[in-house]
This record gives sequence, structure tokens and C-alpha cells, in this order.
Amino acid sequence: MKATIEQLRCISVFASLKEAELTLLQCHAVVKSYLPGEVIMHEGDRLPSRLYALASGSIRITKTAVSGKETILRTLSAGEIFAAPALFGNGIAPATVTVEKDCQVVTVEREALLDAIRATPEIAFSMLSVFNQRLQQLHNTVHGLVSERAISRLARYIQYYATEHGTESTTKGECLRVQLPYYQIARSIGITYEECVRLIKQLQPVLSYSRGGKITVLDWEGLEAIASGITNPNPV
Repeated sequence: MKATIEQLRCISVFASLKEAELTLLQCHAVVKSYLPGEVIMHEGDRLPSRLYALASGSIRITKTAVSGKETILRTLSAGEIFAAPALFGNGIAPATVTVEKDCQVVTVEREALLDAIRATPEIAFSMLSVFNQRLQQLHNTVHGLVSERAISRLARYIQYYATEHGTESTTKGECLRVQLPYYQIARSIGITYEECVRLIKQLQPVLSYSRGGKITVLDWEGLEAIASGITNPNPV
């Protein structure tokens, strides 16, 4: 099904496009709906030369090691792009993309995207900014796995999601807009489920955790100190 102007407009890298430019792009853009649990692409799949973007919902991006251990690289929400190798690499899916919440994925043919970039170079800068941010996040993750304590990685992970997806003020503190269940945190920062539960309990002086992954930050300065490795809460 052809994507609508509204669906294209909500994609972050197209934010600078005018109505007429979006209309031209629309001729080469299609949208497909997915349900929770569906796999949009498997790691190793050969991909058509297109831009992939999330118009609504959320998705989880994972890689599986030879041992079978799955690592969650990131979760993406509406407006974000993914599967960069389909455009700029070898055309092979670098990871598995699974739907978390009902979503709509918009794809745009490569040649049409290049035409749009020629007309509006800001699109290219926006895409470079996204990829640079993800490379920096990957660098920080690798560095953390090598040199940081798990408690610091956990604190930085919570900070990242608070910044990336925002928070809501409550009587207790600032509640993250996204839920981060134990299994997701554990698979994202390289620890076991059991260790994740233990570390979350250690962070209770600076945050609270409710069933399902609802996290409320009670002390931002305390969380920053732990993320920076300055202090460490007492073990429980």
C-alpha cells in the first residue's frame, strides 16, 4: 500500500521536506503493517535497495552469537530509520528486527531517495547524524563491556532511554516513557537476568522499578554518579 504524506512527514530524516517534495517521494514509498512478535527481517537476509523507516509502533533489533545468545542492540520508535546496509552497505540485514508494538514500516526506493537528497541535502546530513549517534552508542557499549562495572553500564543505559524517549513527572520522580523489562536490560548490557534483578535492587536509592519495566528516577545526580563510576550503591 502506498504511504501517505502524513506517514512520510513523521519520519525524522524527512522533517525538512516541503509538501511538494513529500508528494514526489510518495510515488516511490510503500507502507506495510506488522503485529507484535512478527519478524520484519532476519539477520543475514538479503534486502532490496531501499530506505526502511518506522512510521508507528516500536521494534527491537537483535543479534545472535554462534553460541545462540541473543543481544538486544537497541529498540526503535516511530520516526526512526533502520537497516542501513540496504542503502549503503552490502545489502545484507545486519541484525534481526522484531515488532514490539503494532507498527507500520515505510520503505522508499533508493533512487527516489537519492533524488530527494539532491533536492534537499539536509536529508543526507540528518541520516549521517543518526548513524553517527548509533556508532557512538556502539562505541560506548563496547568500551563499557571492556572496562566498566555492570552497575555503571546499567545506570548509563537508563540515562540513555530517559534522554532518547523522554520522561513524565510524577509525585515520586521522573518516570521513563518506555518500559525496560529485566530481560531487555540484561540482553542489552551483557549481563544475566539474575544479575540484572540484583543490580536494579542496588539502584533502589536512586530509582524505583515496577513490574513490567516501569522505571522512575528518584535522584538524577545519584544516577549520574553511578553511571560515571564515582559511587556505587551498597550491595543487597
